[in-house]
Amino acid sequence: MLLLASASPARRRLLEQAAIPHRVQVSGVDEETIQDSAPTELVRRLAQAKAIAVQSQLKDDDIKAVIGCDSLFVLAGQVYGKPADSAQAVERWQQMRGSWGELHTGHCLLPGHGITSQEPRIACVTTRVLFADLSNHEIAAYVASGEPLRCAGGFALEGLGGSLVERLDGCFSNVIGLSLPLLRRWLSQI
Repeated sequence: MLLLASASPARRRLLEQAAIPHRVQVSGVDEETIQDSAPTELVRRLAQAKAIAVQSQLKDDDIKAVIGCDSLFVLAGQVYGKPADSAQAVERWQQMRGSWGELHTGHCLLPGHGITSQEPRIACVTTRVLFADLSNHEIAAYVASGEPLRCAGGFALEGLGGSLVERLDGCFSNVIGLSLPLLRRWLSQI
């Protein structure tokens, strides 16, 4: 069984849809204490910190591996997490419309309880996202839905925001928060 070190409902849904048996344990890591100027390194470090925090509390022999993840969105060299409020989400969407951005998700897979032969695995998967050239009215309507306030980058590909994305270059599930192809490869090795 896999233990997901994340509070993200989107990541849980991905694992459910992929029929990967799992449980959830939130890491409690204070993300503000982990810094790095490179977004790809930052998400790797955050994912690793979450996985380590959960792995250190393991007592269940059924857990064969722990996966920690974290995502950041980068637009024109600027790093964005979740918008703080509606005004910030509107401003961000006005910058994003008609532009390409990058969604970086850090992944860290650690061995479960009592497993010593498995090496830790850490990776960052990047997906490029092209956003539709939205009107101010369309942006306001999307932000009013509340969805952008719950997601890194201010959009949810699996929700209403999916219709606002013109094109993806890379892993679809990575944009939702966890690269299923990467996880499949890693799990096949243990």
